[in-house]
Amino acid sequence: VQLQASGGGLAQVGGCLRLSCAASGSTRSIKVMGWYRQAPRNKRELVAEITAGGTTKYGDSMKGRFTISRDNTNNTVYLQMTSLHPGDTAVYYCYSKAGWGATFDYWGQGTLVTVSS
Repeated sequence: VQLQASGGGLAQVGGCLRLSCAASGSTRSIKVMGWYRQAPRNKRELVAEITAGGTTKYGDSMKGRFTISRDNTNNTVYLQMTSLHPGDTAVYYCYSKAGWGATFDYWGQGTLVTVSS
């Protein structure tokens, strides 16, 4: 599975951004797609994920502000981010869990989100 992320950039406090992650390759084996993020000097943390069946999970600080959705036709996952604040500044990584028996983690390249006041 290959993942191509896009949509990062600069946003102002209170603003919004949308990230996209397009999957290719063995997309039918994908169980979960989502996003992690990592800020300087911080551990990588879960932002949001969505299963093939549409079940979603969010990191605590993202609940109510971020929405993850999935377009199965285009094998693309979207992360709509609203009410952004400087604490959301990080490199956002798209990831996927995929496999027909055992599952493996796949990562896309990071995309930088900077929230400026």
